[in-house]
Amino acid sequence: MAKLIELRDVYKIYSEGLESEVRALDGVSLTIEKGEFVAIVGQSGSGKSTMMNVLGCLDVPTYGEYLLEGTDVSELSDMQLSRIRNKEIGFIFQQYNLIQSLSVQENVELPLVYQGIGIDDRHELAVHALLGKEADHTVACKEFLEFCKGTSATVTDVVVGKAAAMLFKKLGVVSVHGKLMSETGADFLEKSGITFTYDTLTDYIKNRKGTDMCPMEKTVLKISDAEEGFAALKRRIDEMMKTKI
Repeated sequence: MAKLIELRDVYKIYSEGLESEVRALDGVSLTIEKGEFVAIVGQSGSGKSTMMNVLGCLDVPTYGEYLLEGTDVSELSDMQLSRIRNKEIGFIFQQYNLIQSLSVQENVELPLVYQGIGIDDRHELAVHALLGKEADHTVACKEFLEFCKGTSATVTDVVVGKAAAMLFKKLGVVSVHGKLMSETGADFLEKSGITFTYDTLTDYIKNRKGTDMCPMEKTVLKISDAEEGFAALKRRIDEMMKTKI
C-alpha cells in the first residue's frame, strides 16, 4: 500500500527551555497507509489531541517531519494547508468549535463557502445534511416537544422573530434573549407572558439574501395562536423540503 501519513521523529514542545517546558510529542514516528483504519489511544495528557492537530494540519511540529501523501507539510503555504483542511481531511473536534455568532445551519454552510459553492446550493446541501432527505420531521419535532414539555427553559438565540417566539411559547420557555429580535416577535413574547431582552430590535427578520421578509416570519405574520402557528410552520418546512431537496 502507498503511504498516506508519515510522521518522522516528531516533537511538539511548549515553553521550550523553560522550567514549565512540556513535551506533548516526544520523538513520535508513525506510518499510516491508504485504506488503513487506525485508532490512537492513551491516557489523558499523553498527546493524542496534539498529534491529531498536527495530522489535521491545524498545528505544526516543533521538530521532525510530517509527510502527507509524500509531501512535506512544512513546505506548504497557508492557502495550500487551507485547501487540505477543506477538501482532504475530515476533522471532528473534541469540543464543538462552532462560531457562536452563526446559526447551526450557517456553521454547516461555512466550509462550502470556501469551496466556492453558491448560496442557494449551500442552503440546500446544509438542510439536507442537517435533516436528511428521508427524515420524518413531524415525528422529530413531536419528540423534541415532548422532551421539553414542562421545563422552565431560558433561551438565547442570534435571531428571534415571531416564528421562533411561537416555538418558544409551545416549548414552555420562560425567558428569551435575542441578539436580533423583530417587533412582531417581541410583541408575541410580551402577550404570551415570556420575559425577553434583545441587543437590537428590527421591524422584521429578513431572508438570507436580505431582499424580503424571512419565509418563516411571513408564514406566521397574521397568526396569533401558537398552536396554529406551529402547524403552519411545519407545513411550510415540509413544502420547502420538497422543493429544496
